[in-house]
Amino acid sequence: MTHVLIVDDSPTVVEHVSRLLIQNGFKTSSAMSAEQGIARARDERPDLILMDVVFPGMSGFQATRKINRDPETARIPVVILSVRNEASDREWGLRQGAREYLTKPCRAQELIDAVRRNVVSMC
Repeated sequence: MTHVLIVDDSPTVVEHVSRLLIQNGFKTSSAMSAEQGIARARDERPDLILMDVVFPGMSGFQATRKINRDPETARIPVVILSVRNEASDREWGLRQGAREYLTKPCRAQELIDAVRRNVVSMC
C-alpha cells in the first residue's frame, strides 16, 4: 500500500487530508513540524511527502531542501501543500526540490491526482 507522510502543524488539515487519502487507498502517517517530518521521512521511508510551508522554527521549504539533499531520503518526492499562494513561494518551493506546489484549500481530486502523479512505487 502506498504510504503518504503528511507534514502539517494543523490537526484539522492532517485529519482531513488523511481521511481523503485513506478513502482513496493510501496509507498515511503525520508529523507536526518540519524537523519531525525529516525524522519520519528517514525512519518510515514513505512513498511521498505532503509538506506544509509555515511552521515555527524550520520552514517546510528548508525541510524540503534537507530531504532532497539527504541520500537516504532524496528519492522521496515532496509535494508542497500550503496556504502561501504567491508565485515567488511556488517558485521557491520548486527550487528546493518539491515536485509540485498546491495551495490550500485545494480540491480533493486535485490532491489525489498530484499524489498519484508523484508517488514513488516501492515495487
